[in-house]
Amino acid sequence: MSPAGGTVLAVLLSLVSAAGYALAAVAQSRLAASAGAGRGALRSLLARGQWWWAVGLNAAGALAHVAALHYGSLTLVQPLGALTLVAALPLGAYCARRRVTRTEWRGALWTLAGLVGLVAVTGPTAPGEALSLRESLVVAAATAALIAVLASPGGARGAARPGSRGLGHATASGIASGVASALTQTLTAALAFTLPGGAPAWWQTTLLAVLISAFAVGGLLLSQTAYRGGLAAPLAVVNLSNPAAAAVIGVVLLGETFRAGAWGWVIAAAASLVAARGVVLLTKGGAAATPPGPGRPPPGTPPVAATPPPRTPRPLPRPPARCFRPCPRRSSPFRRAGRPGRSSPAPL
Repeated sequence: MSPAGGTVLAVLLSLVSAAGYALAAVAQSRLAASAGAGRGALRSLLARGQWWWAVGLNAAGALAHVAALHYGSLTLVQPLGALTLVAALPLGAYCARRRVTRTEWRGALWTLAGLVGLVAVTGPTAPGEALSLRESLVVAAATAALIAVLASPGGARGAARPGSRGLGHATASGIASGVASALTQTLTAALAFTLPGGAPAWWQTTLLAVLISAFAVGGLLLSQTAYRGGLAAPLAVVNLSNPAAAAVIGVVLLGETFRAGAWGWVIAAAASLVAARGVVLLTKGGAAATPPGPGRPPPGTPPVAATPPPRTPRPLPRPPARCFRPCPRRSSPFRRAGRPGRSSPAPL
């Protein structure tokens, strides 16, 4: 295939991947809003066919992304993958029967600009080597501890702000997916017998496969939990934390460097600030566009002091029933004999 044909095919596959991820995110968001919270939420999701369709869409998006990387460069494919947020925003608004607010569009553009800036400077200048088995275990243990902190009730100030707790789950989901990608690279190198340190044993390869499956499933479930607080802001955080985690692993352990040398660090810091600004705007726009539920006032309504319920007056006690039966007539002695002290009149 010619280079031009490979580039066109990579662009098409990237768009298919972004569409699959966007549809899956919208489906997960709607299911999270209807499933509620609690121990029975996961069981109710597993019993729904829509959730398995969302899982299939995620898998299809991942396969299309891998195929796009086969035909195109990382610099071309990764920025196009950021279109997931732009596609999911109008899809989620259409399913919710509302319009996308200006604040949400601004937040999406800010986040997209920051994400493209991060991807543009975090790519390796030369192909990096895979993680060794020891490094993979250390990364897995550190990631599990970080995910436990982010997903805990006190993480990300979840007790004070429920929305912040959702962003903590989204950050944990993106980190889990990024680590799963790094471990997948290690597993691929192990199967090709190119892993540093020699060929691994069968139990080492099995352990890597189990870790990859655990992080992939954990990332999916964490994103499902994060979507309870909305769609746009958690999806933006997932798309940001995924390449950030992969970049940290590449720079710290694989010897990869930022493009443009020292200026790459400055550009990455500026892009992170731009993306953070976009996430803040998406959080505000999503809260303002959320329709009020039954018995819930619309956003911006001042709090009203609670009034006590009116007291119902107690019924008065009923008087005792009176007897209205006629009393028996008694014969009066005055009718016959007259009153005492008076003589009866003499007959005429």
